[in-house]
Amino acid sequence: MARTPRTAAARAGAWSLSELPGPREAAAEERRLRRAVAALGRSRRLLRPSITAAQVAGIVSRIEAIHDSLGRIHAHAALSHAADTRSEEASARLAAAERLAAQVSNGMLFFEQWWKVGLDARNARRILGGLGRLEGHFAHMRLMARHTLPEEQERIINIMEVTGTSALVRLYDRLTSAYEYRVGRRSMGREELSALVRSPRATVRRAAYRALLSRFAANRGTLADIYSSVASEWESVEVGLRSHASPISVRNMANNVDDRTVSALLRACEGGAPVFRRFFAAKARMLGLGKMRRYDLYAPVPGGRARNSYAEATGRVLGAMSSFSPEMASMARRVIESCHVDSEVRKGKRDGAFCSTVTPGLDPYVLMSFTGTVEDTFTLAHELGHAVHSVAASSQSILAQGAPLPLAETASTFSEALLHDSLMEGAPPARRRAMLSSRLDSLYATIMRQSFFTLFEQRAHKMVASGATAGEISAEYARGLRAQFGTSVEVSADFADEWVAIPHFYHAPFYCYAYSFGCLMALALSARRAEEGPAFAPTYMGILAAGGSEKPEDLMGRHGFDIGRASFWRGGMDYVARQARELERLR
Repeated sequence: MARTPRTAAARAGAWSLSELPGPREAAAEERRLRRAVAALGRSRRLLRPSITAAQVAGIVSRIEAIHDSLGRIHAHAALSHAADTRSEEASARLAAAERLAAQVSNGMLFFEQWWKVGLDARNARRILGGLGRLEGHFAHMRLMARHTLPEEQERIINIMEVTGTSALVRLYDRLTSAYEYRVGRRSMGREELSALVRSPRATVRRAAYRALLSRFAANRGTLADIYSSVASEWESVEVGLRSHASPISVRNMANNVDDRTVSALLRACEGGAPVFRRFFAAKARMLGLGKMRRYDLYAPVPGGRARNSYAEATGRVLGAMSSFSPEMASMARRVIESCHVDSEVRKGKRDGAFCSTVTPGLDPYVLMSFTGTVEDTFTLAHELGHAVHSVAASSQSILAQGAPLPLAETASTFSEALLHDSLMEGAPPARRRAMLSSRLDSLYATIMRQSFFTLFEQRAHKMVASGATAGEISAEYARGLRAQFGTSVEVSADFADEWVAIPHFYHAPFYCYAYSFGCLMALALSARRAEEGPAFAPTYMGILAAGGSEKPEDLMGRHGFDIGRASFWRGGMDYVARQARELERLR
């Protein structure tokens, strides 16, 4: 039975994809799409140095319409597959949608190639001035010229990606989503298992991690082969053919952030490891442990465990947003009430959580598996933060609506900060201590864990290029864990294979630093919120409304944040240190 706006907020359920073209409608939509691509191809004759800005704007308008149509077709297939990765029909439709996307991309490639490398700099500057809100987007495209290959080579790469790395990543999803884990007499999926790593009982936490790690370790060879293929493709195509300086530079260019900005971020995070080690030592004392073991990392401090119904969780998230900005809460409520949130626990459903933006004309879609934990409430806040960002930027072109990953993760973690501050208000001391410990758990998972993931990826890509085995990569991952925790946490040998259980390494190499970036950026925004109060809300919503129309350094620089300096990122780590000291005082 379809959910109504009232039940969508009251209980966990599946999303509605009725606003997207299903299998029947998609066939007609695809025919219209192919006609539009063919018509666009006839614009090739206009691409001369003397072309006017108005003529370019007309071509861009056609490209926007094509992206809109393709986005709707692909979204129905992709979201259906995420909802049930075991479905053969959904898998086949997603593969077909990705083939269509490659064909459409090739049909539009002539304009992209002309703009990047076929047009001289003087005329490009002349045309940029007439592109209005898309000036930043097309300026960024010009920067990618030196990494652009001849058109025929780009066509081949587009086609091969569908049957190469994309197919392998779908295989990874299908294999791992089917895994079931046994803890005691119970068999469960990964989302339910993840809740157990926060159990107050050490035996349950240890059993949960052993179930997870042993399942992935048993298939390490196959999963490592898939990873090696993904990493090799980045090395051979992006570094070898496109001449990017390094694999991570590919992600930085896509994120429209400078290499030096990301290097400054990672240095600050790596240098901040002692802050979290101090927290782990303090937490061990609170838990009555001599030393934290890796499976104790997310153990709850007594006084703060509570379960929420889905209605309570949505109410708390929307309430926290509303106290800062009623406009923000209204946008999030709209996404929930449009039945665009898939929150129920189901077998075969893709692990993890995400927010998917389709087109400016549609509210985004959110996937998570709500089990009732406090952490799930924060996950809901995180994903709805993404959704608010998408809605706020819906006045942008489809080509510039989506913010670069680091800024996207800023919006999500800022929403988590709002929820945390709201829950802390008026809480008794024991509750405050437990919540502050949980907050530091989250800051560790978002800042330190994700940045060390990225540092590992940098080493792992080099190792794959030099022919390293899965065992050697696991040994390197274990060395990274020891560097991260020092002597503050005891790490058992089975965690060496944890890397094959991290989906982001497969789906989006080097994505993870965006979480560290976003969290530290959100801490800076929260500090500004504390200084300015409600007056800061319009500024924040204005940052979100920019979407991907500006380079992050430029957008944040206009608001007084110099994100290219390591001192900026260290400021966020100083906040973490203050929170850790506050926790020790509450002990």
